[in-house]
Amino acid sequence: MTDIFSLKGKNALITGASQGIGLAIAQAFAKAGANIVLGYNSSPAAIETAAALAKETGVTVIAEKIPVADASAINAAFDRAVSELGSLDIVVSNAGITWTAGELIDPPTDKEWREIMDVNIDGNYNVAKAAGKIFKSQGKGSLIFTSSISALIVNVPQRQAAYNISKAAVTALSKNLAVEWAPFARVNSVSPGYTITEITKFADADMRKEWIARIPLGREAMPSELVGAYLYLASDASSFTTGADIVIDGGYTLL
Repeated sequence: MTDIFSLKGKNALITGASQGIGLAIAQAFAKAGANIVLGYNSSPAAIETAAALAKETGVTVIAEKIPVADASAINAAFDRAVSELGSLDIVVSNAGITWTAGELIDPPTDKEWREIMDVNIDGNYNVAKAAGKIFKSQGKGSLIFTSSISALIVNVPQRQAAYNISKAAVTALSKNLAVEWAPFARVNSVSPGYTITEITKFADADMRKEWIARIPLGREAMPSELVGAYLYLASDASSFTTGADIVIDGGYTLL
């Protein structure tokens, strides 16, 4: 059974992979045998991370600066990935930013709204478009989006309508592309709940306490606890899975 979860000989590109969930995905994929393009934006330390992961696992790991809001940079990065690896079998569109400005009326600015939409909606669109062209030319591929339970709920106590709207768009994009691309690629999403990463550092102790009180398992997730879903969606084990959204939230959305 373990063979169907193997990624040996496959090539994967992961955006937002310098830390947190993205890095955990890259580590899991590399250990499963995939060559990795480790996409980062503002953390050049990813170059050293990539070298260390390659040494540990024996696969090819390439660090690539991929600012997802820049369509031309995305296209160039994907072209380089195919040139260096020969193909792309798996793309994980994981890069995203959170919303810490509060409720829409006061105090956020239009600039803050635009920034989150540029990265979380347009960024995923840019990645999907570049991946889709490659997958269609190959006749195969797996695209995995990182969405969020925030696409399904209204988070409390924080006010983050902009973030939730952006993630709802990601989930909808994934489902629509699953149908449109069915002849040549599978498209799915993973929706994590509260996870201990850099993106949640804005929360103080009281806010985190309220989050945890609403999670039946009584704690936040570690990034490593999410990667099984990504490995499943990337591997041949999910050959008949498309349009799925896998929620991993410790039971939060059940209440």
